[in-house]
Amino acid sequence: MKYKRIDGRLGFPEKQGLYDPAMEKDSCGVGFVANIKGVPSHEIMTDAYHINSRMDHRGGCGFEENTGDGAGILTAIPHKFFQDIAADLGIILPKVGSYAVGNLFLPNDLEKRNRCKARLTDLIEQAGLQCLGFREVPIAPEIADVGPAARDAMPFIEQVIVGSSVTQEKFDQLLFLTRRRFSNKSRLDSDLDENDMFYACSLNSRVIVYKGMLTPAQLFPFYPDLQHEDYESHLAMVHSRFSTNTFPSWDRAQPNRFMSHNGEINTLRGNINMMTARQGVVSSEHYGEDIKDLFPIIEPDCSDSGNFDNVLEFMLMTGRTLQEAIMMMIPEAWQADVNMTPSKRDFYEFHSALIEPWDGPASIAFTDGQYIGAVLDRNGLRPSRYYVTKDDKVIMASEVGVLPVEPENVLSKGRLQPGKMFLVDFNAGRLIPDEELKQEFAGRRPYGEWLRNQRLELSDLCDADGELDYEPESLIQRMQAFGYTVETMQFMLLPLVTEARDPLGSMG
Repeated sequence: MKYKRIDGRLGFPEKQGLYDPAMEKDSCGVGFVANIKGVPSHEIMTDAYHINSRMDHRGGCGFEENTGDGAGILTAIPHKFFQDIAADLGIILPKVGSYAVGNLFLPNDLEKRNRCKARLTDLIEQAGLQCLGFREVPIAPEIADVGPAARDAMPFIEQVIVGSSVTQEKFDQLLFLTRRRFSNKSRLDSDLDENDMFYACSLNSRVIVYKGMLTPAQLFPFYPDLQHEDYESHLAMVHSRFSTNTFPSWDRAQPNRFMSHNGEINTLRGNINMMTARQGVVSSEHYGEDIKDLFPIIEPDCSDSGNFDNVLEFMLMTGRTLQEAIMMMIPEAWQADVNMTPSKRDFYEFHSALIEPWDGPASIAFTDGQYIGAVLDRNGLRPSRYYVTKDDKVIMASEVGVLPVEPENVLSKGRLQPGKMFLVDFNAGRLIPDEELKQEFAGRRPYGEWLRNQRLELSDLCDADGELDYEPESLIQRMQAFGYTVETMQFMLLPLVTEARDPLGSMG
């Protein structure tokens, strides 16, 4: 195959033969552990390491067994840890919620890296935020025994610390706008021959992502931050990537910015096309004319998981809640469910006109720092098990046995069911049952009334007045223009006309 090589970075092959980079898909191991009451601790980090390491067999590696397809972790921003880091950098860290820490993949060339950082600083200030400083992220590829291919493709990893005086919701929206502007400008900069090296793993006031082209066992040794005793979080989402028939890279490792995914999205091309088409009419009171800077909604060179995350983040940052966005993107099989309540059916039917389902098979874990949960798409073909313990810990993973749990400490356990959502609300300090959650959102707005008043049925259309002209002299030309063939006439139209039935056929 013909590869793109950028200063030692192995890029993705160009489209050729049976290979198409647009068909990049993942099939992986995903899991999370969290304190239901929202109490941060380093124990959560230790548990997360064990969960991911015990799903090593769900990840992939290259011809070098120490070059992984990808592994990563998403946590809450550890305030105590970054307070000390900021002090060492001479930065006075604002209160929780008034600052963000972003993990960035940058070019290895110093001049180009400084150019990227200067551009990011300018964009941060243009948004009315404060760039408090940068920090080179400590890494230990030798201790982690990272393979040669992964090292050859490795970007330079830095963190940016951003401050704000606006509300946390507005802060995250401005961070999203800034990151998209920066990504678009950097990736399209023809003077940066390492522009493919740029990627923002995360830039948010609540959560942060550490990831790379690693195996699960390499993740914590590679990033010493994660092993620091002051690195405390109330949640940790981990992922072990198996890049199904595709190519691994540092940026395509997971977790993404708000979710992790096991499986594949088999409606992907249609989902991408429809989201791209919506860019012509989409609007948001939060961004006004600036919304064009958020396009393309779906970033290029992403896997199916990355595409899903792009849309989820867009919906979150334009006003949707996490639960509502997940319900819209991963609906239940509602059309023929006679036991579903009318209000919930109205919710799904109304939103089916706004966005198409992202169908798998897929098991998706998601979080915004305030909630964490998981959902299985309506096909239900990806395993996901969970435990809730009496000491307020919740464990969810692609399989059981990722953490030892004493039987007497188990409060409840189960598996994700097709179309059902498993959700922890840290502010409420409890699990929210699927039916309670969905009935609440279904009852927030009069979806049934909106459907009755706004939906147009084919039966409501008026019949055409008068006789339609037959015009036999132009029939052949019109049939050709609309793609009719002899086969269409013989096997499709004639049975409909003569026998009043849909034709049946098979191939092979």
